[in-house]
Amino acid sequence: MKSAAIVLAVAAILLFGAWRYAMATNAVALLDFADRVIGGTSGTKLALSGERYGAEADQRLEVIVPDTPATTPRPVLLFIFGGAWKNGHPEDYRFVGRSFARAGYVVVIAGYRLVPEGIFPAMLDDGAAATRWTVDNAARFGGDPARLYLMGHSAGAYNAAMLALDPQWLAQQRLAPTAIKGLVGLSGPYDFYPFTSADTQAAFGHVGDPAATQPILFVHPGAPPMLLLSGAEDETVKPRNSLVLAKALTAAGMPNQAVLLAGVDHTGTIMRLAQPYARDHRVIDAALAFLSAHGGASAPVHGASD
Repeated sequence: MKSAAIVLAVAAILLFGAWRYAMATNAVALLDFADRVIGGTSGTKLALSGERYGAEADQRLEVIVPDTPATTPRPVLLFIFGGAWKNGHPEDYRFVGRSFARAGYVVVIAGYRLVPEGIFPAMLDDGAAATRWTVDNAARFGGDPARLYLMGHSAGAYNAAMLALDPQWLAQQRLAPTAIKGLVGLSGPYDFYPFTSADTQAAFGHVGDPAATQPILFVHPGAPPMLLLSGAEDETVKPRNSLVLAKALTAAGMPNQAVLLAGVDHTGTIMRLAQPYARDHRVIDAALAFLSAHGGASAPVHGASD
């Protein structure tokens, strides 16, 4: 028993190091690998991989679903990954799909054009096109397009928030703002002008009217409900982004919840959706409870962190 505990401890240390390396090098595929090795894929099925929703190489997506047939149409979660608008591949985030497919969701993981080709507003054009694809195709995978939710991490949370708040992007795809039933934002930048970092300058520095890029300025009555999760120790995207957006949503009379997770940094909110870090259930529990409260799947909540 003692030797087994030592092996597990060493494995956890190695996996933590692999995660840190993955985030430093943007090789998130290592995290997905760890999740598959430790958590497996049971309860889920990769229904589609590398599907194009546009002509560009980055305009592709993955679909992960529960591995049992749907007796009734399932809610749909469209996830947009982060990476400072310059890094990322949808297949590297299958661990997010598995986490929510096990809870009863059809999960679409959408890629988008990245800097330098993907400067503003390309990432939003692509997000809207991916949303259109999801609405049009969800039923093929047992999903209910009338129960569509957005979720994103970091830059992906920005993309999702803009799609939910500024109706012009969905309108380009002949979608009403009401197509989005709710949003889960993980560590998102929502109020970050002036552009002081190299990444924001690269993605937004060319914009003549910077106000057009800021989610905080598009809050309005009728915006979808939002859960804004941030790590209290986030030094990359300050937690104030979630707090000020929540305050503006409240002022507009819109349902929202801002949650700061103690002891969690910028990568920690997405990291806790993969094994072995998902033993800390705070992210998945908060997301599932929020989605359920706004028409999503009724899923069991784990309770306190392990």
